[in-house]
Amino acid sequence: MDKASHAKRIEGEWYMPLLDTLANAMNSIQNAEKLGKREVYLKPASKLISSVIKVMMAKGYIGEFEFIDDDRAGIFKIQLLGRINKCAVIKPRFPVKHQEFEIWEEKFLPARDIGILIVSTPKGVMSHEDAKALGIGGRLLAYVY
Repeated sequence: MDKASHAKRIEGEWYMPLLDTLANAMNSIQNAEKLGKREVYLKPASKLISSVIKVMMAKGYIGEFEFIDDDRAGIFKIQLLGRINKCAVIKPRFPVKHQEFEIWEEKFLPARDIGILIVSTPKGVMSHEDAKALGIGGRLLAYVY
């Protein structure tokens, strides 16, 4: 019984529950990009993952995506363009004021004007550039470059 305390044994096999679906989605995208895949399927789908994917698509990091209904939580099919070097979630989800984005850019992005921070704001999920332009802060969700 040296598995993690939250792992379950079902019919003789160990299963780990999904604790952070956004982190799993970003990790799947990162791994598929490293392998040179042209598309990736993310499961389960959620509104948060959808919002993050829309920001990534608007900034040109991924191509089109579609929702596939599987009578459960759903699946996202995402077209990869080979433009992502790294993408990951930021944990814990730090609160950020609109004046502080440059501090967090230095921590998570490789250089000035390369990559984006994805932020959850009162006006929805957006890139840090859009949040700066609107003059609002939020919580850091992820970064992509």
